Amino acid sequence: MHAKLDRIRGGVYGLLVGDALGVPYEFSPPASIPERHLIDMSPPSSFARAHSGVPEGTWSDDGAQALTLLKSLVECESLDLRRFTDGLLDWYRNGSMTPDGRVFDIGNQTMQALRIYALHGNPLTCSPFDDWNNGNGSLMRTLPCAFISPSTATNIIDRARRQSLPTHAHLRSQLACALYSLMAWQMVEGKGPVDALDYAQDTLEEALNPAEKTELGIILDGRLDPSMGSGYVVDSLWSAIRCVLATDNYEDCVREAIALGNDTDTTACIAGGLAGIFYGEQAIPERWRQALKGRAIVEELLEQLAVPADFPSGAK
Repeated sequence: MHAKLDRIRGGVYGLLVGDALGVPYEFSPPASIPERHLIDMSPPSSFARAHSGVPEGTWSDDGAQALTLLKSLVECESLDLRRFTDGLLDWYRNGSMTPDGRVFDIGNQTMQALRIYALHGNPLTCSPFDDWNNGNGSLMRTLPCAFISPSTATNIIDRARRQSLPTHAHLRSQLACALYSLMAWQMVEGKGPVDALDYAQDTLEEALNPAEKTELGIILDGRLDPSMGSGYVVDSLWSAIRCVLATDNYEDCVREAIALGNDTDTTACIAGGLAGIFYGEQAIPERWRQALKGRAIVEELLEQLAVPADFPSGAK
């Protein structure tokens, strides 16, 4: 298979499998998570799983919103923000981009923003944007920004920041999405996680004005904090990245993410997207890929995705 296409497919399936794997463990503290080797699509029978009525292998709001973004980008690479937000609203109201038409999980901030959008129709004014409104709800879906041509750092940053605006408009959330998307893009281009992260940090800092650099500093300072697997965008970003850096295969990476507890599906989704890119689609355990519901939805989108020729890109 085309190497870049394998990395992109690995990213998409890595995100969705990580999300679905984490669903049963959501909201659980780290101490109650099963031992790592027991973390699977079906938890041990003694574990009090979250979302008990949700079938094994079902992705959550994370995967559905990421696929909504991918669809929007495939159809309009510059990201038509109204069209994208309409897609999010269609997911919220009708269950689009879900395996079974059912929405069983949504963040409070995203729900509030989509309700305001439904009333007023402006994707630029529906999100709360103070310091307390920096959940991980736009970070968890931003990965497809790394997959669409033309691929330059400027384009990646713009897409990642814009897709955050309807639900998570605060600059901190925007920049976390941009940092992650730049890292993912460089991994699609063939860099390893460490080099890709270094590139993302340096490139994003160069692209920002002084006021924005202050907010980026808050994000970068999060590297010093312990991983919590929480819903806070800075913790979520670094918790996931550390899981990628601390492991050497996809399976261990997403299990490490889930072992952090708390927002398990999102941490595993964010980490799994990067790990899937790095290791490729075939490195995701076959039993997990086979267990994933709704694969026809994914394949339909991937068939529409134009993948540029393989060549290293360091364009800034």
